[in-house]
Amino acid sequence: MPQQEPDEIYDLKSVQMPYLAGAKLKLFVSLLDGPTRSVLLGNLLRQVGVISLRQQKFDAWPTFEPLVPVAPPAQQSYTMPRSQWPVQASLSNGFRFPTALDFAQAYRAGEIEPVDVAERVLAAVAASEENNPRLRAFIEQDEGDVMRQARASSQRWREGRPLSLLDGVPVAIKDELDMTPYPTHMGTVFLGKHPVPADAIAVARMRAAGALLIGKTNMHEIGIGVTGFNPHFGTPRNPYHPGHYTGGSSSGSAAAVAAGFAPVALGADGGGSVRLPAAFCGVLGLKPTYGRVPESGSFGLDFSVAHVGPLAATAGDLALAYAAIAGPDPRDRLSVQQPPPTLAGWRKTDLSDLTIGVFWPWFRHATPEMVQGNEQMLNHFQDAGARVEEIVIPDLEAARVAHVITITTEMNQALEHYYNAHHKEMGMDVRISLALARSFNARDFVLAQRVRTRIMAHFRRAFEKVDIIVTPAAGLTAPPIPEDTLPDGDSDLTTLTEIMRYAPFANMTGHPAITFPVGYSDAGLPIAMQAVARHWDEVMLFRLALAAEQHLERRRPKIFFDLLQK
Repeated sequence: MPQQEPDEIYDLKSVQMPYLAGAKLKLFVSLLDGPTRSVLLGNLLRQVGVISLRQQKFDAWPTFEPLVPVAPPAQQSYTMPRSQWPVQASLSNGFRFPTALDFAQAYRAGEIEPVDVAERVLAAVAASEENNPRLRAFIEQDEGDVMRQARASSQRWREGRPLSLLDGVPVAIKDELDMTPYPTHMGTVFLGKHPVPADAIAVARMRAAGALLIGKTNMHEIGIGVTGFNPHFGTPRNPYHPGHYTGGSSSGSAAAVAAGFAPVALGADGGGSVRLPAAFCGVLGLKPTYGRVPESGSFGLDFSVAHVGPLAATAGDLALAYAAIAGPDPRDRLSVQQPPPTLAGWRKTDLSDLTIGVFWPWFRHATPEMVQGNEQMLNHFQDAGARVEEIVIPDLEAARVAHVITITTEMNQALEHYYNAHHKEMGMDVRISLALARSFNARDFVLAQRVRTRIMAHFRRAFEKVDIIVTPAAGLTAPPIPEDTLPDGDSDLTTLTEIMRYAPFANMTGHPAITFPVGYSDAGLPIAMQAVARHWDEVMLFRLALAAEQHLERRRPKIFFDLLQK
């Protein structure tokens, strides 16, 4: 049998689907609740690729969550020892985002106190809401709680006993994660009627490090979209270009970091929801290995593809946030059997020991400016000693559809208790996605897990040859927000497919993945790269992001608040 060329193996395609907004969107959604439902859903199933997948045969045994190498079960909760936490100034050229170290040094020198920073961040967020359009990074801030945290941190710094380098450093939290004294709305109007009783584990770890938790950030409703659109709390705006989306679903977290409200934020990623908004907003986002960061205290929407992960303005702060939240907890089954998290060697920007894998037809399936920006950074990595080797990853189209089936089925099940009573309170795009999910059957779900087994095997074979796999972060830069989208949203599956070209596969396999900026488009929008590493090898990702930081001349966002400047 003749060997296939990479172009013959690559099967992801750009698709053209009808764009719906305004009256047409409302009509379509209303018809989904009527007698024409089955006809409309049949067409959607065909457009999304489900009908085609049903016609294929996959003999692999189904795998219902990522299989990652395990270590002996941990008996207690722990994170990386604070003596091993990174202390790293930004290596960026051009505009310099303030880092956690900058805050700590200012506190230590007595130049400013956390109380001052808290007052400034509250004022900055208020000022951002007076803009036209409003930034909408946050949906809730409890001024009393923020100031109580700040006063306690200021006292610790005055007494010379900070809890960590993060003590008093502003950190923003996605609405998907529980944090006292706030409710968890999940971007909806029907959830989160009461404050949660306890922090999510990742949030509790940030609090234990002394981080100044400044509020709950906006998100795409129930995390089921990747633009960041939200009809209930307002759609967050991209600090680099307020006429463009932030990406989603951790939209507010990315906007908060890019706008300077916090050097670090927490998000959640079931199909790119940390990495895509970070990429569109010109910051960094990490989806750790499946199970590396405990999920307990997140809403529990997408069980087998879900990851809590940090966003940050610099590679050093991303590594610091990872150090603070990574590690097992016996209350979280998936987190228990992992090797101890480490950052040993993460500052090594000589890449002569790395082999970078590129599936060229996939890598180049993006807009010309995305490809050019990523190829230029790949050349810098080669100048730093890295070797580039061509790889192939078959079945990407099947894996894309399998991810759609998996994540939306899991979300639909998680919301089953609320659907009948509240589905008409959901945004139009969410209603379409959940209607699609409710049309999947048990055979579809099992078939998707057979595909997961296949794609995990393909990535495993690739990692026998290379240390890291790189792609653009998305097929295009942050899309503009069409005028006819607001306030009801739209259905734009063509653009969503372009956005999602590279992100969801690491969710299906559980590999750690990162996005980081590598340039800017002619319109001034960030261009980003994605890198995927072997399970538990987050260090490789930080090394690559740090190397990229040395070569990129960062630009100041159009909307930016410097909390360390009066």
